[in-house]
Amino acid sequence: MRLIVTVNATPFLTGGATYHFAGLVDALQARGHEVETLRFPFTFHPEASIERLMNWCETLDLTAPNGQHVDKVISLQFPGYGVRHPHHVVWVMHQHRAVYDLYAGEDASPEVQRLHDLIHDYDKRVLARAERIFANSRNVSTRLLRYNGIAAEPLYHPPPLAEFYRCDEALDYVFLPSRMEALKRQDLVLEAAKLWRSPVICVLAGRGGLLEQNRQFVAENDLGGKVVILEDCPDAEKLALYANCLGVIYPPRDEDYGYVTLEAQLAAKPVITCADSGGPLEFVADGEEGFVVEPTAQGIADAVDRLWSDRAKARDMGRLGLARYLERDISWDTVVGRLTE
Repeated sequence: MRLIVTVNATPFLTGGATYHFAGLVDALQARGHEVETLRFPFTFHPEASIERLMNWCETLDLTAPNGQHVDKVISLQFPGYGVRHPHHVVWVMHQHRAVYDLYAGEDASPEVQRLHDLIHDYDKRVLARAERIFANSRNVSTRLLRYNGIAAEPLYHPPPLAEFYRCDEALDYVFLPSRMEALKRQDLVLEAAKLWRSPVICVLAGRGGLLEQNRQFVAENDLGGKVVILEDCPDAEKLALYANCLGVIYPPRDEDYGYVTLEAQLAAKPVITCADSGGPLEFVADGEEGFVVEPTAQGIADAVDRLWSDRAKARDMGRLGLARYLERDISWDTVVGRLTE
């Protein structure tokens, strides 16, 4: 098939969306499809730039650009899923969360309040035109139904390097690789590191706007012997850190999907997550594939101590997580089949 995949372009910001998009394009091409990518330059501010891009996307007809036939369009993100094509499949990573679950209501600026109404109307209007709608997790699907009354089928995909994860001997450290930003809640883990009693080191890996703030917290609280922060973590090092960790901590607030959970399970490691973490809860049940705790430093600290004090239990939870991941048939073959059928 001749396919166009639409996604946003956010220069110098790399995260799960980048890997999601690249993985899909690679998978489509590997299975013989001819793929063109269309990337829309997206900026969060000013709000007027978002409105301009919405208006432009909604008028863009990709049925036969420059007379070239296109069999299907696959869109992953707002506002690119507003483009027009008779066979348009939308696989929603997430909506513009600033006007949905992260919306500040009356405390929002007048510009954001106006954008809230515009985007809600836009999403209902343009998504209703799609031939089929998928979401990258049950959590995202639930949001679409709650806020827009739109049903979307959850469609899971594997994380990058899925075939390379392994499980080796568990050492006395827990691992958290993620962008350093408020929603990922590294601050909660750093507070927890002050509280757990076991001789466990916390290894954080990632970049982001809160990197220096986290480093400062470690220094000010004399956690240098208990917390290691890695700004750069090449793939080989990340795979090794997963393979040898005692467990993985992943406590985001209302995550859309979350590769970290899946990566931990591919490495047969238990996951500590929180009751309000969203996506990870689709893969982790308390006491089974890991621990689900309240989003408090003490709750995370207690879970770390439990992993350290009962290594056999930690090992069994990790193995169960891997087994259940494999049972779900999370593969690009499944994804491509559903999106192109």
